[in-house]
Amino acid sequence: MGPRVRRTSIFTAVAAVTGALVLAPGTAAATTGVSARLAEQVRQAVVAQDFKDVIDLTPPGGATAARSGAPEKYDSTPAEPAARVAPAAGKPLHQTPNLDVAVIELDGAGRPTAMADVLLSPQHPKGVVVPVDRRTLSTDQVRYRWWDDTEWDVNGGRGTRDVLAGREGAPIDFSSPYPASVLKLMVGFGVLRLVDQGRVALDGEYAYAPVTQNPACGGPATKTVRRYFDEMITKSQNESTCALIKMLHDLSAIDELNRSFADLGMPTLMITGTNPGNGGRWIGSNMSGIDTAKLLLLVNGGPGTLWTTDSGARVTRDALSQASRRFFAKTLGEQGHNEMLSTTNWCGRAYPAPGIPQLTPRRWVNPADGTVTVGGAVYGQDVRPCDAAAEVTYAHKNGWVDTTGSDAGIVHSLRGKAKRNYIVVVFGNLGTDYVDVHRPADPPGVYPVPYTEKYGKLGLAIDRIVTGLRR
Repeated sequence: MGPRVRRTSIFTAVAAVTGALVLAPGTAAATTGVSARLAEQVRQAVVAQDFKDVIDLTPPGGATAARSGAPEKYDSTPAEPAARVAPAAGKPLHQTPNLDVAVIELDGAGRPTAMADVLLSPQHPKGVVVPVDRRTLSTDQVRYRWWDDTEWDVNGGRGTRDVLAGREGAPIDFSSPYPASVLKLMVGFGVLRLVDQGRVALDGEYAYAPVTQNPACGGPATKTVRRYFDEMITKSQNESTCALIKMLHDLSAIDELNRSFADLGMPTLMITGTNPGNGGRWIGSNMSGIDTAKLLLLVNGGPGTLWTTDSGARVTRDALSQASRRFFAKTLGEQGHNEMLSTTNWCGRAYPAPGIPQLTPRRWVNPADGTVTVGGAVYGQDVRPCDAAAEVTYAHKNGWVDTTGSDAGIVHSLRGKAKRNYIVVVFGNLGTDYVDVHRPADPPGVYPVPYTEKYGKLGLAIDRIVTGLRR
């Protein structure tokens, strides 16, 4: 873990919401219906978590604060969260955190039927519903800013560098939290595009030979692309991610990938500034909740036109081949770190609170005692009772650094359970540097809870909202 730095018809909008920003009619004209209800209920769920009620372990001006610019941020190893100080050593959070929460409801075939995006920030402490164009599944009403920890701490949460040009007049100004390891979704998409083009073979070997070694990336290694991909997603292994990013550089595919995101109508998705010699230095990555949800919409693979770009191009699931979509979805479905919006890896503990009621992937469960171990992360709880009560599958990727908690995935109801199919994305700046006031000590030898439990509570609330949306 690095040092802390500091258009037309609208699909989702709310014309008059108590406590929420009200946008003027026009290109951001409000609509009613399912999307509006979804958006308002998600906004209420976000506000209900009272995210400001957490402890900042490295508060501005505190003795433990580290405010120098950090060119590197990587998910921590299992040992690192255990070294955090106790809540008593920090201070209450000095302002409302930044959250970007996107939800797309799907029909049984995987087509979008409703969409919502809600932003929370010091400027919008009661949440703001983002207008989303029904045709493009996008918005021009947000001026996205690059994340900077110091600016968030000392500049009232306001960023100064624009992610997209031409948004100076947008009514919502928002600093997008660094995506942490959810950025591995972008890497995975880039790799599978190369597979579809015949430039890379999943079962072909790639010899990772860093020009200069980055501690987070490890040393030389030779593995199949399939294995690197699996380790990057299911275990969030940084070494494998560096290898695949370097492979993309070797094939001159990074700029090509960023152009693809823009051409497909997901312009906030970008990987910039990575080191071509070792695949490290990920801090120049950005993802909005809306565009990340659209990326997962492609992976899920509903029929027909999923959305239309600003230039009029129709985007379909064929942006990836069927084989690549299935492989991507299957790998996400074998996620080992079920610990943010879902918390089933700690089934039965009083803390953290339950999240999305997912079925734990069998791959990580010890059949003798029901406990989960993912690489060096030992969770120590019997997940079988939670699996017996599970209602959904959750194919997802999460991320955790000092100032990021992120999770993005695809939810499908299990047979016989209340029907719901949806995509959910949450990016927040409450990472491993923030803990709950009432946080208990973790049991010895067990992987520590990396986030506030409020994320899990929000995940469960969103699941209940979508479940009841059509009832």
